[in-house]
Amino acid sequence: MPKTVRRIAIALAALALVLGPAVPASAATVCDKYCDQRDPALAAGDRTPVSATVYSRQIVLHISDADNMGWASIDNGDPTDEVWLDRSYDGGRSWSGGSKLGDTTIPDGRRGWRTLMYNVDDPANHGVGALRACGKAGNRSDIACTQWARSTVNAGTRVDAAATALMQYYNNGNGLWNTTGWWNSANALTAIIDYSQRTGSTAYRYAIANTFDKNKNAQGGNFTNDYMDDTGWWGLAWVRAYDLTGDSRYLNMARIDADYMYSFRDGTCGGGIWWRSQRDYKNAITNELFVKLAAALHDRISGDTNYLNKATEIWNWFNASGMINSGHLINDGLDSSCHNNGQTTWTYNQGVILGGLLELNKATGNAGYLTTARQIADAATTSSVIAPGGILREPCEPANCGGDGPSFKGVFVRNLGELSRATGNPYASFLQRQADSAYAHDRNPMDQYGLSWAGPYDSSDGARQHSAVDLMTAAP
Repeated sequence: MPKTVRRIAIALAALALVLGPAVPASAATVCDKYCDQRDPALAAGDRTPVSATVYSRQIVLHISDADNMGWASIDNGDPTDEVWLDRSYDGGRSWSGGSKLGDTTIPDGRRGWRTLMYNVDDPANHGVGALRACGKAGNRSDIACTQWARSTVNAGTRVDAAATALMQYYNNGNGLWNTTGWWNSANALTAIIDYSQRTGSTAYRYAIANTFDKNKNAQGGNFTNDYMDDTGWWGLAWVRAYDLTGDSRYLNMARIDADYMYSFRDGTCGGGIWWRSQRDYKNAITNELFVKLAAALHDRISGDTNYLNKATEIWNWFNASGMINSGHLINDGLDSSCHNNGQTTWTYNQGVILGGLLELNKATGNAGYLTTARQIADAATTSSVIAPGGILREPCEPANCGGDGPSFKGVFVRNLGELSRATGNPYASFLQRQADSAYAHDRNPMDQYGLSWAGPYDSSDGARQHSAVDLMTAAP
């Protein structure tokens, strides 16, 4: 898979930062509607999403959704049995600053006890939180903890819950998403922006400016680096940011990114943009991204002809390149003889071009662009390889998709959703089927999603989760 090896070192470095809990002796008091250490007798509600057992003791996490607080209880125990809460702001990977909250023991003469209430979120510091209840029997060393769970605040619907779980991976310090790579973070930001646009939620819009400000001088500067597709993902994210906020600095950045990509266009294989600065591969995704980015810029810049001409040029080259095969599916790129290399028809290669053709249709009114887009979308959604049994699946699933593959299906459904909404929703039932399957079979109690939307759930990370947000946002 392109770039997987390059990104392994980056992914391992990121994981080293977020795995392995740091557990200080105490935690700062958090205040939201109420401050930590509130009496559970005052709770507005009592929902018990998860539980665990140790030596017949039942450990239960209680959530008061209206208060955005939780507490832990232990029952069927003996005096000196211990119970406490852990609080995490990174989806349960660590609980630095939030271990053993409310640590207490069953008093003499009782069989059960509970902690005080603690906040789930820390809104003053953009902390998107989760709680779990833990306990142990007397002086025995065995500890049992529930799974992580949270309140329904900003998580009352499928799409809200998925977006909130994605923001648990967001690193406020560097403006990127932990557990995933540079280009995946561009897609995570795009997913959050699309979610905000479609739902009207303002909960996580702070991430837009924070990501921009923290990263505009990173990599090659202006969201460029040696890989033209990386640059394209960021350029499209900034178009989305402009659409949502109206802030011209985002549109200006998208223009810089498009110009940078086009500087790697030449006449090899008759045209097209190179995948990377080494100029050793012309592939589908890079050129699809440029078509969409350049056409989107034209559609937003009054009086533009430059970007439309370039978008049209690259599309015409791409359409004639042979990368769209006889089955209307798109292979990965061109071989050294400038022919379709027959490599994998990844879902994202079927997806980005749908958005690009839609932007070209908006720019020109040419219905032929939509006809071609429908051909590709129809082929992808009925393919036994791409959607076996009617549920999207990458050929690399379930275990060998590396750091890149988990983002692919999200990109596909994002663009399929755009096309569907613009053409009378012919793909609404397909998108709903994906969402229903993922929700039923590929999700944990934290609304974190795994790789395979048909299930079973494996694990979650920023790439898997942004794909879930893309899906829940695209579904009708």
